[in-house]
Amino acid sequence: MSKILIIEDEEAIADLEKDYLELSGFDVEIATRGDVGLEKALKEEYDLIILDLMLPEVDGFDICRQVREEKNIPIIMVSAKKDDIDKIRGLGLGADDYMTKPFSPSELVARVKAHMERYNRLVGSNVVKNDIVEIRGIKIDKTARRVWINGEEKTFTTKEFDLLTFLAENPNRVFTKAELFRQIWDMESVGDIATVTVHIKKIREKIEFNTAKPQYIETIWGVGYRFKV
Repeated sequence: MSKILIIEDEEAIADLEKDYLELSGFDVEIATRGDVGLEKALKEEYDLIILDLMLPEVDGFDICRQVREEKNIPIIMVSAKKDDIDKIRGLGLGADDYMTKPFSPSELVARVKAHMERYNRLVGSNVVKNDIVEIRGIKIDKTARRVWINGEEKTFTTKEFDLLTFLAENPNRVFTKAELFRQIWDMESVGDIATVTVHIKKIREKIEFNTAKPQYIETIWGVGYRFKV
């Protein structure tokens, strides 16, 4: 449940806003003093703040500035002040919206929902998802460089991991030892392709149930290797 903080010194207005928001499924807390609201906004976790401008102890402009220095959550300013200069100042300090009193509680709820959805989309788009390759019981996390075989994590050396990942990302394609050596070791294969054979053997020992009858990495005699899907 999304949590909202209302910082508003007029209790009747704050209670009305709270009622409407709770009917829409939000968890709402109220602070009727600027200093109390600022402390709650900085120390506790909220998904959105509804902030009045004219407050005792600390005004809404100062609260907005301090909160924005610490957090990126949406802030909706509300005020009886209708002058453009106040709107410009509030938005300039980092407020996401400015509503002039009196306003419809239903409009407030609509704006809250819109800002929450926009914020969640932005946050979601910035989440970095790990690059995963999954094939028949093998799970390769390219981002974390980890490998699981049928749910059990196995340890691979750097080159073993690179070789397994390359083959798994190019299934059913045959690669010669020379091609694999150039791809993984980034060098011309001059007398060193035996290292590919050694690494394939080590990988098979970790991923195959029976290395004599490999189910994943096949040997194509006289050519090279293929990751079978």
